[in-house]
Amino acid sequence: MSIEIEVGLENASKAPRVTEEQLSLEETPAPKGLANPKVRRLLFAGGVVVLVALVALLVYYHNRESTDDAQVDGHITPMASKIYGRVAQVLVDDNQPVKTGQVLVKIDQRDYQAALDQAKAQLALAESEARSAGVDVPRTRENVASGNSNADAQLLGAQADLARAQATYEQAQTADLAYAQANVEKSRANAELAQADLARYTPLMEKGEISKQQYDAAKANADASASALKADQEKLEQARRNVEVSKAQRDSSRAKVGQAQAGVAVALADEKQVGMKTADAQAKLAKVEQARAALDAAQLNLSYTEIVAPVDGVATHKQVETGQIVQAGQGLLVVVPLQDVWVTANFKETQLKKMRPGQKAEVKVDTYGKTFSGHVDSIAGATGSVLSLLPPENATGNFVKVVQRIPVKIVLDAIPSEKTVLRPGMNVDATVITN
Repeated sequence: MSIEIEVGLENASKAPRVTEEQLSLEETPAPKGLANPKVRRLLFAGGVVVLVALVALLVYYHNRESTDDAQVDGHITPMASKIYGRVAQVLVDDNQPVKTGQVLVKIDQRDYQAALDQAKAQLALAESEARSAGVDVPRTRENVASGNSNADAQLLGAQADLARAQATYEQAQTADLAYAQANVEKSRANAELAQADLARYTPLMEKGEISKQQYDAAKANADASASALKADQEKLEQARRNVEVSKAQRDSSRAKVGQAQAGVAVALADEKQVGMKTADAQAKLAKVEQARAALDAAQLNLSYTEIVAPVDGVATHKQVETGQIVQAGQGLLVVVPLQDVWVTANFKETQLKKMRPGQKAEVKVDTYGKTFSGHVDSIAGATGSVLSLLPPENATGNFVKVVQRIPVKIVLDAIPSEKTVLRPGMNVDATVITN
């Protein structure tokens, strides 16, 4: 005990002395509220923090336009039947991934296969008829050319025969007939002279003034002159008959010329057959083209019996079953390419003042709670109300000024499909940085 007391006394001598002023201060209570310096310092520090936060928010949001009226869009491809028929197979399930060219639905193709076979037969028949018509054209042309040549040759020959017959007739009618008539006149004069001599010699012989020989000579001369006259008269008749014969020959030649001219006219008419055959051949060729077009249409209809996916995506909204009878244009299902989507953000018209294509954008997807980057691709040319099914008609007097919204297309940067899949129709919050 003595040791502890001594140590305590020693420490007490070394401790600082407390003055009366200090004792009075310790006894005075600390000020409250803004009178307290510590409170003032804390309030000042908090005000600085709030001001910095407000400035930071102002700097962050002054060039940003946001809207929650936005959704994911994509190329929704409706698949429809282009032909009438019975569904033979449905090769895809609802919401199943599909690839480009994959067969989704098969329609019974027997009717269309029969139509294709018939079209092939029609094409073969049309081609055969076209080949036959093509052969007839040159053959007809050659026949017509040969007929024209023969007709021209016959006409020339008939005209030559007519010219000869005309010359013969003119000669028989003029020179030969005149010569025969002159010979008759000459023979008649000779015969009359001989008869006159005989008449003079007859009394003289009876009187004996001339000899019997002289009388016989005169008589022979008279008989010869009469015979010559008769012969010349016969020649005259023959010349007259020759005139008639040559006239008949001329008329015959003239008829042959007319016949040859008719043959030429027929040959010229036959030339029209070439045009007719040519037109027929062209019509047959047109039928070939028509049959070929029908064959192409039949092949096309047969290909429509298989409905294939036009793009990679997901087959959804399936409305077809095996055995169902479908009509042309009837919707069967929808293919949605999930790898090609974008965002359509409906901004207020008051937010588009500084918005331009190419500006950066941010999209927060409600489904994932994540934010994805992108850029403004384009701005629609009209407001959503104008593009709606029933656009407003302000001329009726029911106008109320409402802030309109204009669709803005935002294209997202590449997103790995194994991490996130954006589906058309998802709600998002879109923000465009309008710096």
